[in-house]
Amino acid sequence: MIYFISCPDMTAYGEGYMIEVILACIAIAVIVCLAISVLDCNRFVTVEYDVVSDKIKKPCKFVLLSDLHNKSYGIDHEKLMKKINDISPDAVLVAGDMLTASGGSSYKIALSLMRQLASRYKVYYGMGNHEYWLKLYPEQYGTVYDDYEAGLAQAGINPLVNENTYLPEYNIAVCGAQIDKCYYKKFIKYPMDEGYLPKILGKPREDACQILIAHTPQYFEEYASWGADVVVSGHVHGGIIRLPALGGVLSPNMTLFPKYDGGRFRQGKSTMILSRGLSTHTIPVRVFNPGELVVVNIVKGQADYGDSC
Repeated sequence: MIYFISCPDMTAYGEGYMIEVILACIAIAVIVCLAISVLDCNRFVTVEYDVVSDKIKKPCKFVLLSDLHNKSYGIDHEKLMKKINDISPDAVLVAGDMLTASGGSSYKIALSLMRQLASRYKVYYGMGNHEYWLKLYPEQYGTVYDDYEAGLAQAGINPLVNENTYLPEYNIAVCGAQIDKCYYKKFIKYPMDEGYLPKILGKPREDACQILIAHTPQYFEEYASWGADVVVSGHVHGGIIRLPALGGVLSPNMTLFPKYDGGRFRQGKSTMILSRGLSTHTIPVRVFNPGELVVVNIVKGQADYGDSC
């Protein structure tokens, strides 16, 4: 005897039942995303990139930090410092937003990490928009920026505010760009005049491998035109939520699916390494997007630029 088992006709249960099923699926998806966000907001991964240059004298290993936003991994940054010490970089690049401009802002967590780093490594610090807001609006944030800057100076860190410094051992120059607040506008990419970067930064070192620490990646084409061989950036937090094939979903200036969300990009002879950042601020959400500690190896050789992207 043969028995046939048929699937139940869901329409027999009525529209109310179907709505309940849909709502239950949505609730499960929200719970899963929240669980992933809690996990991703409290862990970091390490990613590594090699950038080839025929200008350097010898290889140089940098650790790149960005967008810590007053987060500490472990007590007093113990987990992050252990990983950095295991990597043993030649120097540290900071691409800004180590602290957060908000009501009741504090600089102590960020400063503790900077002091630990400076006790072992040379630190090249480029400012982010949050450091810039703290400096620009003392009537709102008090002396947070001045106190932070004084603490950095005591640790031996002098932020590169539109300044270029030279590393003769490697024949590498490192410049930090602090661009005006208009370039952080929401919803649009504010146009940057061709002469703006040369005006604030001066000329790049054409005889050296020129690194530019520029917090926002949105102006990568302009950085490349200025003459940066290597650009290191942050700011976008990986797009907050990352989807397969689509990448990051939302940028800080509130645009969907930003072109630059994290990873390696190329424009002509310029390479940008974009960190997805170590944390977030305001709304603590990161989905399929853990914090990121980046290693950038500048290695000697003849670069094959191919097509720009």
